[in-house]
Amino acid sequence: MQKEQVIIVGAGPSGLAMAACLNHHSIPYIILEREDCIASLWKKYAYDRLHLHLDKQFCVLPHMPFPDSYPRFVSRQQFVSYLDDYVSRFKISPLYRRTVESAEFDGETGKWIVKARNLGSGEVEELEGRFLVVASGETSDPFTPVIEGLNTFPGDVLHSTRFRNGKAFQNQKVLVVGSGNSGMEIAFDLANHGAQTSLVVRSPVHILSRDMIYLGLILVKYIRVNLVDSLMVMLSKLVYGDLSKYGIYRPKEGPFFMKAAYGKYPITDIGTCKKIKSQEIRVLPSICSIRGNEVVFENGTTHPFDTIVFCTGFKRSTNVWLKGDDYLLNDDGISKLSFPNHWKGKNGLYCVGLSRRGLYGAASDALNIADDINSLQ
Repeated sequence: MQKEQVIIVGAGPSGLAMAACLNHHSIPYIILEREDCIASLWKKYAYDRLHLHLDKQFCVLPHMPFPDSYPRFVSRQQFVSYLDDYVSRFKISPLYRRTVESAEFDGETGKWIVKARNLGSGEVEELEGRFLVVASGETSDPFTPVIEGLNTFPGDVLHSTRFRNGKAFQNQKVLVVGSGNSGMEIAFDLANHGAQTSLVVRSPVHILSRDMIYLGLILVKYIRVNLVDSLMVMLSKLVYGDLSKYGIYRPKEGPFFMKAAYGKYPITDIGTCKKIKSQEIRVLPSICSIRGNEVVFENGTTHPFDTIVFCTGFKRSTNVWLKGDDYLLNDDGISKLSFPNHWKGKNGLYCVGLSRRGLYGAASDALNIADDINSLQ
């Protein structure tokens, strides 16, 4: 059995931030990663045109700034390069291709026992640590909803994690399901490459520009959220007008309130709204069913498609392998506790980047956890 002071599960940005902060305190750790690289979502499962949606000052990891040459909104390639440099600087060496099968606290020894399968050898390895940090991420397991008749669709069906760019879809009829930032941006990319693009928008959404979101993030530090939200909605109406005629409605609750209360981010518009208004992108309501290549929508209309891209987010599998925790994480692997004490559980259990607060939240979690572990040495 391998013994370490801290066991970290996950080598995405959250896990790397955690490792760097422990390194800063000279606290020994081991980091387990089920993929064959760090930050696999960014390296292997992200579309080409992806950029960080927030200004780089809100996305930097602890103890290492972005290079001065980086633009305000960092590209996927630049962020991957930054993470590679981060790993080199802090000498982070994850154990790759390790899938955690169980993690359980041993009350007699006061240690966490983690069993991980080595996907290379097939063997189950056992590790022991005083502290366990769940850093497996909010975007760990791609989710595709169950839709009646989906199995009858003859065309390509893919999750956003398999979409790279719109080049291969020129002149195809493509349906994008999901109106979060990924769905909006993938629809934009498809339209740019000549696809006949439709976008399913099921729920009301706030649409803001990058500069609006930046202004809001600054203001929310100094004035009440409801006042910031009122300003954001007013600016959105001035810039984008009434989008209800195109099938997009604003929520009754404000964008920053919704982010804090539900972890639901506003849409960062990078040109999608213009294409919706010009009808290069058609907005459609929820799907009722699929009959072959025909998709039936809740408004009674039916449209044929060649490809469906699901931008329907992710689930987490922490509840499958984490045993005996009824305090820190809910069934969907998100912290049940309220900010700012959401990162600390019981018996040396912590979570980093599981509070729907983005990279900024993950960086803050890692700093707090490392300080807390250091105080217990």
